[in-house]
Amino acid sequence: MLTTAQVLAQNNFGDTRTGGLAGPMGLFLILLLATATVLLIRNMNARLRRLPDRFPQQPPSAEHGRADAAVGDPTDGTGTQDSSTNAPDGRQQHRNG
Repeated sequence: MLTTAQVLAQNNFGDTRTGGLAGPMGLFLILLLATATVLLIRNMNARLRRLPDRFPQQPPSAEHGRADAAVGDPTDGTGTQDSSTNAPDGRQQHRNG
């Protein structure tokens, strides 16, 4: 029968040939990931070089223009209000009392 000391004294820390493929496989995966990263960075840089330095100004569409016009200071009471919303303002609210 094996004693506790004999079980703990056994060396099962990788000196067998069963784990001999782990090192080369790890190196292969690291090289594969590094190659993919380099290729992705090159592709991204090529796409960025094709972009123009400045984009032309686009006229605001009807929806964007209306949304920009509806922006105001809500605390001063004089801000503009978007008429397309159904939210009541201070004059339209009724209290249940």
